[in-house]
Amino acid sequence: MQKKWYGKSFRLGMIGGGQLGRMFIQESTNFDVNIHILDPDENAPCKSICSEFTVGSLTDYDTVLNFGLDKDLLTVEIENINIDALEELERLGKKVFPQPQVLRIIQDKGIQKEFYKSNNIPTADFYLINNLDELSEFTSKFPLIQKLRKGGYDGKGVQALKSVEDLSQAFSEPSILEKMIPFEKELSVIVARNENGDTAVYPTVECEFNPTANLVEFLFSPASVSKEIEDKARKIAIDVIDKLGMVGILAVEFFLLENGDLLVNEIAPRPHNSGHHTIECNVTSQFEQHMRSILNLPLGSTKMLQNGVMINLLGEVGYEGSAIYEGLEEVISIEGVKVHLYGKENTKSFRKMGHVTIFNDSLEDAKEIAKKVQKTIKIIA
Repeated sequence: MQKKWYGKSFRLGMIGGGQLGRMFIQESTNFDVNIHILDPDENAPCKSICSEFTVGSLTDYDTVLNFGLDKDLLTVEIENINIDALEELERLGKKVFPQPQVLRIIQDKGIQKEFYKSNNIPTADFYLINNLDELSEFTSKFPLIQKLRKGGYDGKGVQALKSVEDLSQAFSEPSILEKMIPFEKELSVIVARNENGDTAVYPTVECEFNPTANLVEFLFSPASVSKEIEDKARKIAIDVIDKLGMVGILAVEFFLLENGDLLVNEIAPRPHNSGHHTIECNVTSQFEQHMRSILNLPLGSTKMLQNGVMINLLGEVGYEGSAIYEGLEEVISIEGVKVHLYGKENTKSFRKMGHVTIFNDSLEDAKEIAKKVQKTIKIIA
């Protein structure tokens, strides 16, 4: 008899206890799925709402191994973790989703790009370098985008190199160099896959980035693209997750070119910033879908219920300390506005402190309200 996946007897471990884990727990509670968290921050966003909280390094082999030994299933909300330990847990019979071999591909942007190339997945041309000496051989190919192969997140680890003068800002660690793409839009597709190989795809969304922080500033759902481009994006997203053989939820970020071509920029094997709107705007949120996929349950409907705009709430520049949310009550008084605070006690410049979803029958009206919300709410200290 298969062990039931709900109730206290089933121990689902999540490595990482940030806001993604917090929203995952909020959805899993409805299914009586108990979540156990490992995170290095004793005040991580998940701490107050999880079934059990363990403080420890996500990159230490013994810590990750020992955390997983008494769990029935393990999942992640961050990629920078000890994969050797996850492979050993898998060898010991533990289920780990997404699988360690998938995380190895995604954890290293160089391996990730080579995966695209070998599987005929469209992506920007690239070169691999190990240090600054090798970078100097490519100055004739500027402008380029340099990305650290490991460790980059939330806009960190990415540098535009437009001329020789920019070499002083370049990374010295192993990196990829990508051809700078003159794209028309940045799009994202969330796709899920369970152990049975069933897939479910969310409608394509459009992202606008903050040019200073290189973080998503606005997300628009649905994206303003043709049906042809929508169908192409969905097809590529399914192709990526199928070729990975991945179980879980995957965000596939695209560049849309002026000629209608789509290039895969990056992928993330977990719930993603570009899927937060699904809590209010779709039948099944990306967090519930993550849970359904790793438990090999029937995948939920991805149908849109309403148009939406998502805004990241970022710490104001120049403020650091205990967070104060100016304009919060004014914002929550507006119809069709939902605020999600991540439970982070302290703010700093550009730190993700929460997000706001604005939903409306009219996407244009939602955009106008979103501009007002962004001007009203400020996170200071």
